[in-house]
Amino acid sequence: MGLDEDALEYHEREPPGKLEIATTKPTNTQRDLSLAYSPGVAAPCRKIDENPDDAYKYTAKGNLVGVVSNGSAVLGLGDIGAQASKPVMEGKGVLFKRFADIDVFDIELEHSEVDAFVESVAAMEPTFGGVNLEDIKAPECFEIEERLRERMDVPVFHDDQHGTAIISGAALLNAAEIAGKDLADLEVAFSGAGAAAVSCAKFYASLGIPHENITMCDIDGVLSQERADAGELSEHAEPFAQGVPEGELADAVAGADVLVGLSVGGIVSPEMIRSMADDPIVFAMANPDPEIGYEEAKNARDDTVIMATGRSDYPNMVNNVLGFPFIFRGALDVRATGITENMKVAAARALAELAREDVPDQVVKAYGDQPLQFGPEYILPKPLDPRVLFEVAPAVAEAAMEEGIARDSVALEAYRERLEARLGKSREMMRVVLNKAETDPKRVALGDGDDEKMIRAAYQLQDQGIAEPVLLGDSETVEAAADDLGLDFDPEVVDPAERATERYAERLYDLRKRKGVTRREASELLTRDTDYFGSAMLETGDVDAFLTGLTNHYPSALRPPLEVVGTAPDTDIVAGVYMLTFKNRVLFCADATVNLDPSAEELAEITRHVANLARRFDVEPRAALLSYSDFGSVENEGTAKPRDAVAALHDDPTVDFQVDGEMQADTAVVEDVLADTYDFAELDGPANCLVFPNLEAGNIAYKLLQRLGGAEAVGPVLVGMDEPVHVIQRGDEVKDIVNLASVAVVEAQED
Repeated sequence: MGLDEDALEYHEREPPGKLEIATTKPTNTQRDLSLAYSPGVAAPCRKIDENPDDAYKYTAKGNLVGVVSNGSAVLGLGDIGAQASKPVMEGKGVLFKRFADIDVFDIELEHSEVDAFVESVAAMEPTFGGVNLEDIKAPECFEIEERLRERMDVPVFHDDQHGTAIISGAALLNAAEIAGKDLADLEVAFSGAGAAAVSCAKFYASLGIPHENITMCDIDGVLSQERADAGELSEHAEPFAQGVPEGELADAVAGADVLVGLSVGGIVSPEMIRSMADDPIVFAMANPDPEIGYEEAKNARDDTVIMATGRSDYPNMVNNVLGFPFIFRGALDVRATGITENMKVAAARALAELAREDVPDQVVKAYGDQPLQFGPEYILPKPLDPRVLFEVAPAVAEAAMEEGIARDSVALEAYRERLEARLGKSREMMRVVLNKAETDPKRVALGDGDDEKMIRAAYQLQDQGIAEPVLLGDSETVEAAADDLGLDFDPEVVDPAERATERYAERLYDLRKRKGVTRREASELLTRDTDYFGSAMLETGDVDAFLTGLTNHYPSALRPPLEVVGTAPDTDIVAGVYMLTFKNRVLFCADATVNLDPSAEELAEITRHVANLARRFDVEPRAALLSYSDFGSVENEGTAKPRDAVAALHDDPTVDFQVDGEMQADTAVVEDVLADTYDFAELDGPANCLVFPNLEAGNIAYKLLQRLGGAEAVGPVLVGMDEPVHVIQRGDEVKDIVNLASVAVVEAQED
C-alpha cells in the first residue's frame, strides 16, 4: 500500500478526521449536568457579562486557538479552496495539542476577498485566545494579518510567513557559530521573493544581518531598482530591491556566505555552491524538492557545507512545528495582546541554544538512533524533543512581559515546572524530587562510569546542580567519550584499578571474612568490580549514594551493595518500587524486583518503605495490600498473609499513614467500590501505594499498567538499604539514571 492509500485509510478510519471534543469536567450525574449546562451555567455567564476578562477564568478561551484558512495557498497543492484544506487545518490542530497541549477549532472560510475574510475572523474574537492564520496566498496574507493584528486584542500569527523565518533564523544562528562567522558580516542571497522569503529576510535583519547585505531574487532575477519592472514589485518585496546591478540568481549567489532557498526545486546548481564563500550555509527549503539536493550540495566542494532543507529524510529539517505551538503557548499563558518581533527573536534564540545541549535518549531513539550532536549535521532541535516546550514558551512569555504586552505575569522557573507537568504526571512528580535535590547536592558514585549513558547522566546531574557525580571507570576512556559527545564538563573520575585503597580492602575483608572472602580476594574484588568498589566508597562515607546496574543483570548488580552496605537497621529486606504515573494519579507499586514470596512480616516492612518513598514525592500515602479476596471473603494461607500484615501495621503505634487490606485491585483503586461496599475501610480515598503479595504479581501488574494502561514508570527505586543505593535496569535511558540519582540525593539529605 502506497503513502496516499495509507493516508486515506488513516483519515477515513472511524471516527473520520483527526480531532474530537473531549469534556474536562465530570458529566456522570444529574448534578454534573446541571452544573455544566442549565441552570448552573448562568452563574459564569453573569460573571463574564460583568467582566469580559472572566472568560479566561470560566471558559477554555485561554487555551483555545483558531486555525483559520481559505485554502488559497496550501503547501504543495496551491489554491484548493476552503473545504479541501480542512485535513490540513485539522492536522495543524493535532500538532498544537501534541506538542503544546493547546486546543484548536479549525475554521475554513469560503472567502477570497480580504475584507470579508478579515470581518469574519475579527467577529470570532470572543471565541479564541489566539488565531493562527494558515495557507493564505500572498500578497493578501500580509494585509489580512496586519489588519487583524490591529483589530483584535489576542495574538494573531500567520505561520507561513513567520514560522519558516523563526526556525531558519535559529538554524542560521547556529550555522554562523559553527562556521565561525559574525552575523553582521554575512552576505545573504535569497532564491525566492514570496511571502516566506520576504518574512525570512526581515527576520534575519532583526537577528543582526545588515539589510544591505541581503540580495533577493525572483523568477526574473535579482530584485533591483534598475529592473524595468521595479515599480511593479509588491510593497513587501520592494525594500529588498536595492541598488545592486541587475543579474541572475548565479550572480547573487557568487561570493555569498548564505543561500536561502524558498522557491522551486532544482534551481540551484553545484557550480553556484562552488562560487560561494568559504564554509557556505545553504538552506534549500523548497518542498517537496529542494533547490539543490542534499548530497549534491555537500559534494559540490571540499570544505564544510552547512545544509538545511524542508525535508525530514535529511539532517537539519526546517520544520515549523518547532515554532508555532510553543510561541502560542508562551503568548497564551501571559495573555499577550499580540506576537511581536521581540517574541519571535526570543523563540529563535531559545531554539538555537537548545540545539547546543545534550540530546535525550528518547529523542535519539525516536529518530532511529542516529547521532544527534551539535555540529553541521545538527543545528536545530528535533520536533519530538520535549524540552522545546519548556525552553521556547518561557522565552516567548518573558519577551512579552518585558515588552509590556502581557496582561498576566508568570514567575519563569515556576512556569517551566508547569510546562513540564503538561508533558506528563511523571515529570510533575519528579520535579518535586529534583527541586529537593538541587537544594543540597550530594556526591553520587556511578558504576559503569565509562559507559556513554552514565557519562551523559553525570553531565546532566552536574549541569543542573542535582548532584556531584563520581564516575567509576577508566579516566582516559571517560574523558575521550565526553569529548566525543561534545560535553563541556570536567567530571570526577575514579578508576578502581588505580585507586583501590587499603581502607576499602580492609573494610570489605572485615565485612565478608566469615562469608568466605580472603584479604587478597577483597582487594581483587575492588579492583575488577565497580559494584564492590562503589559500595565500599558509600559504606566508608566517601560518597553519599551509589547507582549501578546499567550493564549487569539486576540480581548480579544488587548482590555487592547488599553484601557491603546492607539493609537499614530497622529492616531485614529490601524491595523494588516503581512509581507509575497516569494523567491524573500516581501509584507506587511494590515489590516488583526483589522478593519472590515475602512473609506477612516482610510485607509489613515493604509497606512502611513504600509509604516513606511516597512522602519523598510529597504524596500522602494510602496503602493497600492486595490479594484476590476482599477483607476475608476467601480464607487460605495466601489471603491470610496480607491480612496479617495489615493487622501488624494497625497495631504498630509508629505507623502514621492509612493502610488496609487484604483487598482486590479494583477495590483499592476505584473510589466508588471502596466507599460504597466497604465503608469500614481505613482508606478515605483510592489507594496510591499498592503492595503485591509476591514478586510475580507485582512484576506482572506494573508491566501491564505501564504498557496497556499508558502509565509512565520511574524506578525501580530500591528501598530498605542502609545507605542510598539504586540498581538501574539494563537498557534504561539517561533520564532514568538522572531520576534515580535525584531520589538517591534526597535520601542522602534525609539521612
